[in-house]
Amino acid sequence: MKCSRRTSGEVAAVGLMRTSYRDGVRLPVVSFLEGHGAAGVWQGTLYGSIKPVVFSSYTQENPASSHAILQWSRVDGAVMYDVQIVRQETDGEGNVYYREIMPLLRSYATAYEAVLPKDFWEDIFYWRVRGVGLDGPVSDWSELKETPYNFGQSYMEKPILLSQYNCGNGTVLLYPVYDWVNVPGAARYEVEILDGPPENPNGVTASCHRIDVLHTETAEVYDTEPRYGNRPFYWRVLALDGEDRPIGVYSDARQFTVNPDDNYTVVTLGDSISHGGGSISYSPTDWEFDYQYYLAFPSLNAARSGDTSRMTAERFEADVLPFKPQYVLILMGSNSLRGGVAAENVIRDMETVRLKCLQYGIRPVFLTIPPVNPDNIYRAFKYDTVADWQYQTALVNEYIRGHVHIDITDGMADSDGNLRNELALDGLHLDPPGKKMIGDAINRAWPNILEVPPEAWSGMKDVDSV
Repeated sequence: MKCSRRTSGEVAAVGLMRTSYRDGVRLPVVSFLEGHGAAGVWQGTLYGSIKPVVFSSYTQENPASSHAILQWSRVDGAVMYDVQIVRQETDGEGNVYYREIMPLLRSYATAYEAVLPKDFWEDIFYWRVRGVGLDGPVSDWSELKETPYNFGQSYMEKPILLSQYNCGNGTVLLYPVYDWVNVPGAARYEVEILDGPPENPNGVTASCHRIDVLHTETAEVYDTEPRYGNRPFYWRVLALDGEDRPIGVYSDARQFTVNPDDNYTVVTLGDSISHGGGSISYSPTDWEFDYQYYLAFPSLNAARSGDTSRMTAERFEADVLPFKPQYVLILMGSNSLRGGVAAENVIRDMETVRLKCLQYGIRPVFLTIPPVNPDNIYRAFKYDTVADWQYQTALVNEYIRGHVHIDITDGMADSDGNLRNELALDGLHLDPPGKKMIGDAINRAWPNILEVPPEAWSGMKDVDSV
């Protein structure tokens, strides 16, 4: 089942979702008046044939307000997006031109809340979007989208949520990530975690169901606490200005469930490679960036971004045992190895996890550790990678191959042994093609995993030989 990020209530008509499209249709030539738009005349096919697809359900009967929600599909290789809003004009000879009505906008999500100028009174505007990478545009502009507009249309300012859970494989996270469309003028946000639906929807005061509150300056926050129980959780967001005054009201609340009674056969354990996300700005709830999204069986994602191998080992009892899984897929150690932790220490942590699994009757299945690309890691994050990471990683993978494991790394390295550029823009967190490689490798091996005899789990066994 595909999972899209859809909103509820009045925003449902906008059709907010996160998905990707490939479109081979060339854009037509579009002209802009000199000094506006893309520096004069834009020819439309500068960056290839893949471009965003825009979504909108604004109609003459339901026009956009002065706070227009714009949304589009993801583009491979894009870290962010340029959004251009224009009006249509004609010259004396009847030629059509488009003139910007506001400066070029920049979004790190595939949605944007655009506040149109107060002096724009026309009943239609047009907009388009293109993907931008670290070195500039990586796609053509989308087709221009004609959008009916009513400056007098009333609106209620409230954050529009993006993260949506419990809608298919890979969409249950023990450590949730909450993200939403950025609110213009917000200095920070308050994220309220609830144990029941709020009794005061779309207000500005705390709910009596509040069990936690998080604060962030960006339109995204990673929960540092594991959220699980036999009742649903709810979350909602309030935008605040520079003096902590509410901007509008709380968002609609959204529900998610992480229930140990749901009998998960498989739990995944590890760091951000398993938690999800990639291409610098996409979170674990952009499900294409989660290898569990591609698995042929359900799983609970108990990974946590930022974990070292020691941190993963230390939280085993607290985060795995409540779910009583039969199998644990283990992908750990990348952060430790690239940061200079010796292979022997990572192996010790892995052995700790393996023995804990066996102690509680759980079957541990290791995944080999993917290569990294130090140049791309530094370019994206300004983090150095230790010089001997390949040697240390090879030692750990040798340990892994001595136990029940699945080799997920075939085809990931270039001729120098580094992670191929096209698999991870940031050199570490695999993008959808890389995550799909992992999912496919697990799916191919899983029938053999299910046939591993009991004595193999405590000894030295290569699943490929079963």
